[in-house]
Amino acid sequence: MWLDAVLIRLGLLRSVAMYYWKPFNRRRLMRFYSQFVRPGSLCFDIGSHLGNRIWAWRALGARVVALEPQPQCLAFLQRRFGQDPEVALLGQAAGAKPGILPLHISRLTPTISTLSDSSWRRVMRDATSFRVSWDYSVQVEVVTLDKLIARFGVPDFCKIDVEDFEVQVLNGLTRPLPALSFEYFTPTLYRAQECIARLESLGDYEYNWSFGESQQMQSAGWLEAEAMLEVLSGYTPSDPSGDIYARLKPA
Repeated sequence: MWLDAVLIRLGLLRSVAMYYWKPFNRRRLMRFYSQFVRPGSLCFDIGSHLGNRIWAWRALGARVVALEPQPQCLAFLQRRFGQDPEVALLGQAAGAKPGILPLHISRLTPTISTLSDSSWRRVMRDATSFRVSWDYSVQVEVVTLDKLIARFGVPDFCKIDVEDFEVQVLNGLTRPLPALSFEYFTPTLYRAQECIARLESLGDYEYNWSFGESQQMQSAGWLEAEAMLEVLSGYTPSDPSGDIYARLKPA
């Protein structure tokens, strides 16, 4: 039991160092997200982890709905943001339909905890330069983006960071959102292609992307879906992963 607690503590400390111990990180996040988020905006943080996006979005004046199914991460969020009436913290995951699913947790590397199946976990284990494992699992409640919208309203921006479950999250959405992001992994680029196809079925989007936690767009101009797919087709599994951003084209 004591070893379990130590592993969880070490994993959380690793995440805190990654997301909170970087000089000027909130200022950089605020500068980046200001293109999507204004005072009074509503933001969905799907896969909030330790909430550094909440941190930045609240500083920009947004209201936030944050989903985080990992119990230890949710406890961290409740300590940090639980008294903020403009932040709704939900210990749930998002997916294609409501239900209960197993969340596979990596205690030492909680950033890669996932609802995805064993095939993705094998790919990630092979792709990383350090040893990773998913130590245990918990059953978590799954909701859809449609259900969240019915409860809270349409978000001005939605961040989806759910370790290979992004397509399922988008499959639980039946209307276009003004702007959103989803994580992509170069070892499984077909997932990003599926996400773009899903978004194109919902609305007329344009795209950009960033590497890792750089919060820096890689293209000076926004791209059509075909151009974004062409960019992705040029990457190999050893290239950096990151986030793809999508926004509805102006009417």
